[in-house]
Amino acid sequence: MYSQGTFEGAANTESGSRVFVYEVVGLRQNESTDKTNYPIRNSGSVFIKVPYERMNQEMRRITRLGGTIVSIQPSNALQQVNGQASASVNTEAMSNATSEATNKTEGNGKATPIAAQQPKNKETKGNTMTQAKAKKESHSDVPVNIYRPNSPFIGKCISNQELVGEGGIGTVRHLKFDISGGNLRYLEGQSIGIIPPGLDKNGKPEKLRLYSIASTRHGDDMDDKTVSLCVRQLEYKHPETGETVYGVCSTYLCFLEPGADVKITGPVGKEMLLPADPEANVIMMATGTGIAPMRAYLWRMFKDAERAANPDYQFKGFSWLIFGVPTTPNILYKEELEEIQQRYPENFRLTYAISREQKNPQGGRMYIQDRVAEHADELWQLIKNEKTHTYICGLRGMEDGIDAALSAAAAKEGVTWSDYQKELKKAGRWHVETY
Repeated sequence: MYSQGTFEGAANTESGSRVFVYEVVGLRQNESTDKTNYPIRNSGSVFIKVPYERMNQEMRRITRLGGTIVSIQPSNALQQVNGQASASVNTEAMSNATSEATNKTEGNGKATPIAAQQPKNKETKGNTMTQAKAKKESHSDVPVNIYRPNSPFIGKCISNQELVGEGGIGTVRHLKFDISGGNLRYLEGQSIGIIPPGLDKNGKPEKLRLYSIASTRHGDDMDDKTVSLCVRQLEYKHPETGETVYGVCSTYLCFLEPGADVKITGPVGKEMLLPADPEANVIMMATGTGIAPMRAYLWRMFKDAERAANPDYQFKGFSWLIFGVPTTPNILYKEELEEIQQRYPENFRLTYAISREQKNPQGGRMYIQDRVAEHADELWQLIKNEKTHTYICGLRGMEDGIDAALSAAAAKEGVTWSDYQKELKKAGRWHVETY
């Protein structure tokens, strides 16, 4: 929505800087601004004063609001003739502003080598806290709760495949559901609810359980007719009786036969969505079935059919997956991950933490937090880049170790990690979904 006050407040102070006036048409209006008689509004045009150092920022903001800049003039050269402004375009001013903004952000989106990310001018040197404050993206158009628990969508199981290799621990299944009979839509990073059949211990219908979606918005078959999940059968010892207890919904799903109906709700969630910027850097830290949203991200970034289906999103940034599992046979989607690594070595880095086979520097098991500590300085440099988003999904126990490792790296530059992390969250660049 267009707000005149937003632009005027941001651009009305000259304070010694060169000031330009943008003539803009096509800005989206709201009922309030349409009724207001602003003196600078003439014949459908809006004239906005912009200091030189904010020119590119205002260009981007105007574009987001649907506007088109038809002229740029120095403020002292703007002449009003019968209420109309001069329409000649000051292309030099526009070119200079664009060039300066490009120079200031050189290196963004290019995570390797890390040394290339170091500040290149004194204006940004050491200003790591400011770098965290990228503008949070709006997610107003994200589909949410198309199907609710009192009226779920009835999908159908198409396939149910084992993901754990021979000799691995437990069972993890990749399930694909047919959703062609309804209006279920979703985005990478969202979840759906599954309502298992039967009654709970209180004699009431079972409640839904949420699972992260493991497929892109187009589905595994690229026909917009399926959704996939990655489900581990929950298994634990009862603390009092010592008997083995199996999760209700996870067991139901792991043994679901192809052709069977399944009650689906959702989608839900905006916390784990990918940035729209194809030049963003994406750090992914996952344990076990926390790989589900990461698989969706990686398919969207790198799969040939996905790239063909999404001409407006051609990933050019850098992504790094740190994946924690107990044994090699437990590396879920191993062939897919290693194929992407082989084909896109400049854009994708894959690091495993295999706890029962690898040792950390102290001689103990190698967990994901140990891998983060091993690469903490490199990760810290990448996180400081304002184009970087970090995603954490899986067991909650890894969070403290990740924070400890990054705290040590940040402290070397005099930065308090807990404060910096808060800025990342405010900026929408730190995404966590743990259990």
